[in-house]
Amino acid sequence: MKIKLLNTVFLLMIFTYGSIISYGQTSDPISKDSTKPTKICEPKDIRDLLRKKGKPPKPQKQTSLLILPNISSNPTNGFLMGVGGNLAVYFGPKESTRISFAGFSIAVTSKKQFLSFLKTNIYTKDNKLFLKGDLRYYHFRLPTYGLGTNSPPDSTDYDGGWIWQGADTKDTEGGYPMLYDNIRFHEVAYIKINSGFYGGIGYHLDYFWKIVDSKLKLDTLPKQITPHFVYSKVHGFNTDNYILSGLSINFMYDSRDNLINPYKGYFANISYRINQTWLGSDQNASSLWLEFRTYIGLSKKMPRHLIAFWTFGNFQLTGERPYLTLMALGEDQRARSGRGYVGGRFRGEDYVYAEAEYRFPISQCSELIGGVIFVNMNTASNRDTNVALFQYVMPAAGFGVRIMFNKNTRLNLNLDFAVGIKTQGFYFSGTETF
Repeated sequence: MKIKLLNTVFLLMIFTYGSIISYGQTSDPISKDSTKPTKICEPKDIRDLLRKKGKPPKPQKQTSLLILPNISSNPTNGFLMGVGGNLAVYFGPKESTRISFAGFSIAVTSKKQFLSFLKTNIYTKDNKLFLKGDLRYYHFRLPTYGLGTNSPPDSTDYDGGWIWQGADTKDTEGGYPMLYDNIRFHEVAYIKINSGFYGGIGYHLDYFWKIVDSKLKLDTLPKQITPHFVYSKVHGFNTDNYILSGLSINFMYDSRDNLINPYKGYFANISYRINQTWLGSDQNASSLWLEFRTYIGLSKKMPRHLIAFWTFGNFQLTGERPYLTLMALGEDQRARSGRGYVGGRFRGEDYVYAEAEYRFPISQCSELIGGVIFVNMNTASNRDTNVALFQYVMPAAGFGVRIMFNKNTRLNLNLDFAVGIKTQGFYFSGTETF
C-alpha cells in the first residue's frame, strides 16, 4: 500500500513539474518592456569574480581542469580521502569539433581500501571518431541488498538514513557488505557515419576476485546466507571470483551542443553485448542497452533555462551473468544515476531508470548561479522470485545549486540534495548529472 501511495505521489510530482514547464514557456525572465533601457548581460564564471577589475580576461584555452576533494566517512569504508575531478578539452577546432571530457577519481580509506576510476568521452578532430571508456580498479567494500526493486523483501521497512556521495553514513539495516577486488575495462570506438550518427564496436571486461560476503555464515546454526551466495550457487558461478568478458555492437546519435552541460539536442545509444566463454567469460550471455536523452529550451534569450530528460534500460537477453555484473543503480558509465539512494541499492537482470530535471538561472543576468529541480525513478527485476520490471517502482526527488566554474566549457560546481524512500543525501560534483 505504501509503495502504491509513493508511486502516486511520484506521478503527481511529474504533473506539477509539467505545469512549471508550461509556465516557463509562456514567459521570459528578461523584460520585454521597450521603454526601459536595455541592460547588457554577459555570462560570467568564478574566474571572472576572482579577476581584478580592469584586467582583461585570459584567452580561451583548449582545456579546462576542475579538481575537487573527496572526503567522507561511513561505517562500511571508514574515513575516505581522495581527489576527483573533470578535464574538458577540444581535440580539434572548436567550430567543427565537440568538446571531450574525462572524469577521474582516486581515494584511499582508513580500512585499507582503494578505489580509482577514469571515465572518458572523447571526440577526435572534426568528430570523426568518438571514444567512450570506463576504466577502474577497486579494492573496496560496498553493500548489496538483493535483486529486484522490492529488496530487501519488505523495502518499506528499509531505513537508509543519510547519504553522502552515494554512500551510507551509518550502518544500514538490510544491507550485506561485500569486500572485493574489481577491474573494469570498457572501451567502445565509434566511427562517424553521417551527421550525428555513429556506429562502433567495443570490448567489455569485468573481473571480480577476493569476494567476501561479510554476513555469510555457513558454520553456524541457523546458517546465515546472502543474496550474492544464493544467486551464485543457483546460477552456477563461483562465489569467490568470476569474469564477464565480451564484445559489443553499438549505434549512437548525438546532436547535443555540449557533452558536459548541454543546452539543446538529443542523444540516443543502442548497445548489444555478447559475452562468450572463448573470450574468458565464465558463462555465455547477451544483453541489450538502450539510452535516450533530450534537452528542451524554455527561453531563447537564456539557453540555461531548460528541461532535460534521461532514460536508460539494460536487459538480459540470453544466458547468465554474475551477480555483481548485473545492472545496478549508479552503475551507468558516468555513475550519476540514482540521486536519493545509496549506490547499488537496486539491482536486477533487467533494469530501467528515468529522470527529468528542470534547470534555470538564478542570477539572471550573469547566469553565474543556477538551480535545478529533479525527479527520478528506477525499477529492477528478480527473475528467480518472479519480480518483473515496473512491479515495484522506487522514486526520488530533489533540488540543487549550480555555480559556473568555466563558462567556455560549461563546467559547473554542483551541490544536490535528494530524498528517496526513507533516505536522503547530498551529492557534490563538477559536471551535470546528464
